[in-house]
Amino acid sequence: MKLDKLLELGLIRRIPKSKEEAEESIKTAKVWLKEAENNFKNRSLRSCVLVSYLAMFHAARAILFADGFREKSHFAMARYLEDKYVNKGLLEDKWVKLLDYYREMRHGDQYSTSFFVTEKEVQSALESAVSFVERMRKLLYSKSD
Repeated sequence: MKLDKLLELGLIRRIPKSKEEAEESIKTAKVWLKEAENNFKNRSLRSCVLVSYLAMFHAARAILFADGFREKSHFAMARYLEDKYVNKGLLEDKWVKLLDYYREMRHGDQYSTSFFVTEKEVQSALESAVSFVERMRKLLYSKSD
């Protein structure tokens, strides 16, 4: 979905560009990563999935803040990255796919009464979140050059 359609539907809105908000969002993502690691160590597996996704969410959100946008939908944030970065060869498609995958997993965890996750899946979620946050951080700072 293209940015103009996301704006038209109210799924993304324009805000002033903010390097400070972007940096705070990366810091928040790192806090969530630490919490995800603690949840994993304590075998709070479902919580780890939720918090790993939150780390990814805040890292992706940093890019929007830097560009002068704010999401009104988790789905729209992935579409924004796809349109503005993947389609222009500035970001690998696998990152948007990971964000979508863990968004859907988070949704199942948060809203389903029968959600089940294995330790291996949770470890993968945490590792993916660590990599995702780092990739968004690199993308953010490559924009500042």
